[in-house]
Amino acid sequence: MTKPSPTAPADADARAALLARLRQLENASQTLDPGANRRKKLRSAVFASAERFLRKLSSMKGYVETEDKGARLLERPISEHGIPIEDAIEILERDVLKPGGNPAAAGYLAYIPGGGLYHSALGDFLAAASDKYAGVFFAGPGAVRMENMLVRWVADLIGYSQSAGGHIASGGSLANLAAITTARDARGLKSADFPSAVVYLTSQAHHSVDKALRIAGLGEAKLHYVEMDDRFRMRTDALDAAIAADRAQGLTPWLIIATAGTTDTGAVDPLDAIATIAARERCWFHVDAAYGGFFILTERGRAMLKGIERSDSAILDPHKSLFLPWGSGMVLVRDVNALARAHSYSGHYMQDATAVAGEMSPAEVSAELTKPFRALRMWLPLILLGVKPFRAALEEKLLLARYFFEEVQTLGFEVGPSPDLSIVTFRWAPAGASLEQANELNRAIVDGARKDGRVFLSSTMLDGRFTIRMAVLGFRTHRRTIDLCLRVLEEQVRRLG
Repeated sequence: MTKPSPTAPADADARAALLARLRQLENASQTLDPGANRRKKLRSAVFASAERFLRKLSSMKGYVETEDKGARLLERPISEHGIPIEDAIEILERDVLKPGGNPAAAGYLAYIPGGGLYHSALGDFLAAASDKYAGVFFAGPGAVRMENMLVRWVADLIGYSQSAGGHIASGGSLANLAAITTARDARGLKSADFPSAVVYLTSQAHHSVDKALRIAGLGEAKLHYVEMDDRFRMRTDALDAAIAADRAQGLTPWLIIATAGTTDTGAVDPLDAIATIAARERCWFHVDAAYGGFFILTERGRAMLKGIERSDSAILDPHKSLFLPWGSGMVLVRDVNALARAHSYSGHYMQDATAVAGEMSPAEVSAELTKPFRALRMWLPLILLGVKPFRAALEEKLLLARYFFEEVQTLGFEVGPSPDLSIVTFRWAPAGASLEQANELNRAIVDGARKDGRVFLSSTMLDGRFTIRMAVLGFRTHRRTIDLCLRVLEEQVRRLG
C-alpha cells in the first residue's frame, strides 16, 4: 500500500475534475432511487395492472392463441433512455401476460400448474424492495432463520428427524441436483467408480434426474430402468431382481430414485417397500416428490406417501402443491451433514461470516452463494392464512380428479389408472380406429381445446398411445371448471364427428 503524499497543484486540478464528474454522475443516476411521490406513481401503475389482471381472472382463458405470440415486445428494445411506466405496463399486458398459457387461471389444467398466491407476490415485493440477503446467517440472520424454519417445518411434515436439513432452491431440477450430488459424495464415489455405479428408476422419472446426473459428472453411471406395473408404479420385485442381476455382473448398486407423483400420470411409487430394499442393499434412497409432496397435508396423501420418512433425501416444490409463484423448490436430506459436506466452500473475504450454532446458512448446504430471499414468499401466506386452507385446497384437488375420472368415462373416453393424486390420463378411442387414427384424433382434441382456450390440457405418450392429461392443482380450480372441461371435450368430439 502506498503512503499519502502532499497534494501538488496538478493533483488539485485532477481532484477538482474528479469531484465535478462525481457530482455529474450522481445527478444522472438519481432516477435509480425515486422519491416518495415517484414511488407512489410507479406503485399505483403496477398495482392497478395487477388488479386488472386479478379482477378478470375468473373469466380468463387457460390458453390464449395470438398471431404474433408477443413479438411486438421486441419493437421496444432496451435503449439509452427509458419510457413512461404506462407504456411499459401496456407492453407487459399485451405481449407478455396475454399470449400463451395462463397458469393463474382456473382453466389451466396442463402440465403441473401452481397458481401464484397473491400473498406470495406481496412477499416477493417486500423481499425485492428490502433486498435482504439470504445466503449467509452473518449477513441476514432473520432471513436465514426464516428459511431454516420452513425447511424444518417441511422436514417434520415428511417425518425426518432433527438431524435433517436442506434449502429452498429455484425448483425441482436444482433440488434434484443437490440431492444427487450429496448422494454421490456420501457414498464416496470417485470418477473411476462411475461406470460401474447403478441408478435405479423408472421411465416415468422426471427428465431433470438424468440431467442432474450428467451435470454431477455421473453421465457414465448405468441407468437401470425398472419395470412398472399397470399403474405406472415401480415394481419392487423387478427392482429386487435388477439389483441382484447387477451385483452378479460386478456392478455397484448405488442410488434408487422413486417418484411421488410422476409428471405424466401422477403415479406414486411404493415408497415404503422401496425403502426396505434400499436399506437392505445399502443404496441411497431419493424421493422426487416435487409435484406430490405437499399432498402429505391430506389424509389420503399421507397414506400414499408412506415411506418417504425412510428416504435419505427428498424434494418438494412449494410452487406446485403449495401454490406459490414459480421459482420455489425444496431439497431435504435426512443427514444435513452429508448435504453440507457436498456443498462446502471457503473464501478469505468471507472470514467475518462466523457460524452460529443451530443455524446452518443456505450457502453451506447449496450451490448458491448469491441467493434471493425466497423464504418470504412461502412464509407470508403460511403465517397469514395458516395451513388449513392449503390442506382443504389439496383435498379438493384429489376429489376433483376422482370426479373427472368418473365423469369423462360417461362421455365415452377411455381412461388410464384411477388417479393416485390429481392427474387423470384419458383418450378417445372409437371402435374400429387404428392406433394411428386414434392418436390423430386425440391430437386434434388437444389442439382444438387449446385453440378454444377456455381450458388448457396437455398430452403425453404412454405405450405408444397419444394420451390426454388433465392436471388439476390450481387453487382457483373448482368443480365448475372441471364441468367446463368436460363440456369442451364433448364439443371437441362432436366437432370431429
